[in-house]
Amino acid sequence: MELKRVVVTGLGAITPIGNNVKDFWEGLASGRNGVAEITRFDSSKFKTHFAAEVKDFNPLDYFERKEVRKHDLFAQFLLIAADEAIASSHITPINTDFDGVGVVLTAGIGGVTHFYNEVMEHAKGDGTPRFSPYYIPKMILNIPAGVVSIKYGFRGPNFATVSACASSSHAIVAAFDQIRYGKAEVMLAGGAEAGICEAGIGGFNAMHALSLRNDDPLTASRPFDKNRDGFVMGEGGGCIVLESLDHALRRGADIYAELVGVGMSGDAYHITAPHPEGVGALFSMERALKDAGVDKSEIDHINTHGTSTPQGDLAETIAIKKLFGEHSRHISLNSTKSMTGHLLGGTGAVEAIATILALRKGLIPPTINHFEDDPQIDPELDFTFNQARKRDIRYALSNAFGFGGQNTSLLFKKYTI
Repeated sequence: MELKRVVVTGLGAITPIGNNVKDFWEGLASGRNGVAEITRFDSSKFKTHFAAEVKDFNPLDYFERKEVRKHDLFAQFLLIAADEAIASSHITPINTDFDGVGVVLTAGIGGVTHFYNEVMEHAKGDGTPRFSPYYIPKMILNIPAGVVSIKYGFRGPNFATVSACASSSHAIVAAFDQIRYGKAEVMLAGGAEAGICEAGIGGFNAMHALSLRNDDPLTASRPFDKNRDGFVMGEGGGCIVLESLDHALRRGADIYAELVGVGMSGDAYHITAPHPEGVGALFSMERALKDAGVDKSEIDHINTHGTSTPQGDLAETIAIKKLFGEHSRHISLNSTKSMTGHLLGGTGAVEAIATILALRKGLIPPTINHFEDDPQIDPELDFTFNQARKRDIRYALSNAFGFGGQNTSLLFKKYTI
């Protein structure tokens, strides 16, 4: 069968460096740093005292009070991003059959903050169960997709994907396939996370995954730097509207980019550590290229997973060198996590948006906080350190890799008829 072309027609984001797409992009382009001391709780007894929180956020600016009580913070972020993406796409019941619009929204963990608070309240009592009626719906991560469906009347495919930090990239893959195989004309896809709480920070501290640079938190997220010591927890979310090209053209939509290929893989190695030779990352990128029928030499930009962990950053660069060979030195690489921190289940969608906007704007956002080259990483690789750079981009990859060794690569192309 002939596969349909799939384009991006809507974007929505709420992040530590901007609470909408416009501000997010301005933050990326200027190298804005979203990391600061944790305000959500007293972190003084924890190993890590900082994170990348969403700033100046009041849920009552977006929801009625009764709605706020129904949704964990991760879901609030996701619903806000979904509303912006839908509004920016300009789909309406007049130009689109909402009965066929699908939704794939997700998180890596879900309502961990709500879960923690409910359990702690129960533990303080006499054992009598007094759980909120919203306890389960606020915790499980498929609920936002249902809420969006109810709000807008979208009756197409509706579900969630879960693969830790690759969750929202897998959501985009799933939405892409629904459209190109002719099962839907329009799909909303994305993810969010809000894990900056005692359980989230404590859990990742126990795994030795987070940076401990409490003396200098602003420079703690330093992907590919010699002295990187772990990732910085971030929060927020992103959504994109995907649409068949035919449908987008019929209604005169503004097209941000074309999604031309996707790749997925498993490391088959370890539940938390990446394969040291980057095997899964290589397969993921290679399969995205094959899916799109694009040659390695055509790739101009990769938004790397680049978490600022010693093992992960090295493994990804090894994969890039192996796959692209000599051409790897001509690819503009970056890690936007240097600014936003790691949004876990929201990272794939948020960084897909960063990649789409880099294509559209002709600008590679920087990898900030670079101080010293890592001798294990090829110094001729171009990580766009510390300053944004203009570049005409035709093809760009966005990588997202999750615990469990679950990898995704999304290949976007500058839209041309």
